[in-house]
Amino acid sequence: MLKPSIDELLKKVDSQYTLVVAAARRARSIQNNDQDELVKNRAMKPVSTALEELLNDRFEFQSSRDGVSK
Repeated sequence: MLKPSIDELLKKVDSQYTLVVAAARRARSIQNNDQDELVKNRAMKPVSTALEELLNDRFEFQSSRDGVSK
């Protein structure tokens, strides 16, 4: 079982595509050390960290016509 679960994450966003784009952008910023991790977690990979942050409402994003912006 994946943690956090996809069902829980989809409650936070309007579509699975938004989830993917938001998580990918946040993971890139974590990987580039542009921002510190907003949640202390057990995940070592940036994508896992981004998903946990999204689940815990630690970062915000705005949907736009062109995509997702932070």
